[in-house]
Amino acid sequence: MSEIASELARVKGAFAQPTLTLLHQRQAPVVITIFRAAFGRNNKPIPTARLHSQVEEHLAGMRAVSEEDVPTGSGRDLCHRWMRGQWLVRSLDELGNEVYSLTSHAQQALELVKNLARDRATLSEHRIATILGTVRRFNAEANPDRGARVALLDEEISRLTAERDRLVEGAELPSASEDYMLEGFTELLSLVSALPSDFARVEERFATIRGEILAAFRAEDRPAGEVIDDYLARADALMTATPEGRAFEGAFALLRDEELVGRLREDLGALLDHPLSAAILADADRAELRGTVRLVRDGLDRVLAQRSRVTATLKEYIVSHDAARDRELERTLRQVESELMTWMATTGPRATHDVPLLPLRASVDHLRERFYDPADDVLPDPIGVADPDEAPRLSLGELKAQGGPQLGPLRQRLEDALRDIVPADTLGELFDGLEPALRRPVEIFGLLHLAADRDWTTEDVLETFAALRPDGSTRTFAVPRTPLPDPDLEHQESPA
Repeated sequence: MSEIASELARVKGAFAQPTLTLLHQRQAPVVITIFRAAFGRNNKPIPTARLHSQVEEHLAGMRAVSEEDVPTGSGRDLCHRWMRGQWLVRSLDELGNEVYSLTSHAQQALELVKNLARDRATLSEHRIATILGTVRRFNAEANPDRGARVALLDEEISRLTAERDRLVEGAELPSASEDYMLEGFTELLSLVSALPSDFARVEERFATIRGEILAAFRAEDRPAGEVIDDYLARADALMTATPEGRAFEGAFALLRDEELVGRLREDLGALLDHPLSAAILADADRAELRGTVRLVRDGLDRVLAQRSRVTATLKEYIVSHDAARDRELERTLRQVESELMTWMATTGPRATHDVPLLPLRASVDHLRERFYDPADDVLPDPIGVADPDEAPRLSLGELKAQGGPQLGPLRQRLEDALRDIVPADTLGELFDGLEPALRRPVEIFGLLHLAADRDWTTEDVLETFAALRPDGSTRTFAVPRTPLPDPDLEHQESPA
């Protein structure tokens, strides 16, 4: 294959990656915007139902501003489509709820768009100095010549000592220019924004290894012991066998050094407090830099959680599934061998017997759900005789206050109202004029009962009954208005 052909093959392979397929499609700006608005820079998992609703809301907002390249379909359909494109992944959180998160391919696409959207500085002194410093530090740490390393360290020590002595003697302190600070913050933001996708690649690597090992168990083309040995070997060498694992192990080792983490916080705080940082950095960029340590810790926690989940799943599969299946298979084979020996003892060498390929299913109408428990037949403890002295002391008035309506006194008050002894036009007015002992809530039912016995009709209008409880509290009830008959009409109809 010629050089140009091999280069074309490599480029085609790059374009086939999910990162470039996301950026190459016509609706890429809309999809990238939705991902940035929903997940932010930390790629925190989002519950499935919530993301479906957010996608539909964002699409409606884009249609409102007359955006043409808006994908069609519901939020659920679009999320499933993006999962098939390897831009979203669905998993279970610690509580067992389904959540969405961005894959490393989607995060890499967001990082590229973010870098392109940020103001990029041209060739500058800061960039050249950064390259020179990185090359010198790299050479000082990797040079195999002992004498060359010592010479580089001596040169660096001499340079730093001379600079320190110059500053101690009161020499002029050179200040960084605005262009120098802008270039430095741009490179720093670029490095920080690449962290979430790096951690996501480590998580996906753990998930891939888990799927490969489980597939080997289910295929059963190798003994279970060999698969277990292979898993243990890969688990031991996981952090050194892949680039993602080595990068994660390095970051984890650095963050275990509390002194180094404290130094990182101090350096970031000093840079953010620089007089020129307020004019260079936006609020979002300042928040991103200030949360660098938390961003790295969250990424490490997610990777460790994924690794623990993989280990727990494989342990459960190995311990429960394989052991139970092997014991059941061994017991079944022993039963078959026993029955075969019994059958051979009573038949000839050329005898045949038809055996179904699969055993018949047992049909059981009902299975007992509960079995006899002797504790159910134990007699309860005998009821003891209550002590009369422990009974609450209640007076006759208190007992009557807790009883039902006093129909006798209520009937007398009703007769007095009909004879105009008590002025009242309705049952509500009569009730409000009674003494407190006859204005309990239950007395309302007594009055309605007496009115029903006399076939008095009610109106559609409601009237209020201000009841008084025995404890002194009040309660108002709305009852259909019941007018009292006119005493004169009642007196005229009585002789007839």
